[in-house]
Amino acid sequence: MVRFRLIKLFCHIFTLFVLAWIIGCAGSSPKDDRDFESQFKKAKTLLEKKKYIRAQEEFHLLVLKASHTDIGDDALFYLGESYFLNKEYPLAISQYDRLIRKFEFSPYVEQARWRICESYVSESPNYYHDQGNTNKALEKIQEFLDDYPSTEYRDEAQNTILGLRAKLGMKMYEVGVLYIKLRAFDSAIIAFDNMLDNYYDTPYAELAHVGIIRCHSEMLEVEKAQEYLELKKDILNVELQTEAERYIAKAHKRIEKAK
Repeated sequence: MVRFRLIKLFCHIFTLFVLAWIIGCAGSSPKDDRDFESQFKKAKTLLEKKKYIRAQEEFHLLVLKASHTDIGDDALFYLGESYFLNKEYPLAISQYDRLIRKFEFSPYVEQARWRICESYVSESPNYYHDQGNTNKALEKIQEFLDDYPSTEYRDEAQNTILGLRAKLGMKMYEVGVLYIKLRAFDSAIIAFDNMLDNYYDTPYAELAHVGIIRCHSEMLEVEKAQEYLELKKDILNVELQTEAERYIAKAHKRIEKAK
């Protein structure tokens, strides 16, 4: 008798479980495409009104429910946009990457690739901080230009590269300046040489040349300083030439005074 009751109870519980599962599945069945389009328009309106958090919620629901529809890539791209415009760049990069992997033939791919570049640029810190994101931005921009040589973003991308390289050049130049302050002139020369090898096309190249002349002068290596100045005279502006000559003249006075 007890065994019969236990079996009956088990059957009852099992039946309830199955019914709950069926009802749950029915309740979560996808809406039709017209509902998704309506929700998408609502989400875009929120985005245009700069209500980014609410837009994120709506686009996120669409990404979950409508990825199999025609607006699947639209929803994922604009989810990335809602993060990007809210300056949540790592989250934006994550969504753009998902779009590129999941919808490789989407018309949004090029724009998503560029947004990833812009996100890394925005995450690039001041020159005196670690420049991992700056290097990552340069890498992504170069890959982007290689894949889309005729892109409408070409000029902006090239100008951005120049700005990022200038930042890296400044960082390396400041390393040389720090060594000068520590009176470690040989190390300063090495730092300036490294900077010129890697960032010769930045505004800090001329300053690095003068830095090398200053170091030779401080070490009373006047001939080396003078020879270097003669080699670089054509690329130094008048003001920097005058500064370099001042360092050399100061070294000459120190040598004469020591005699």
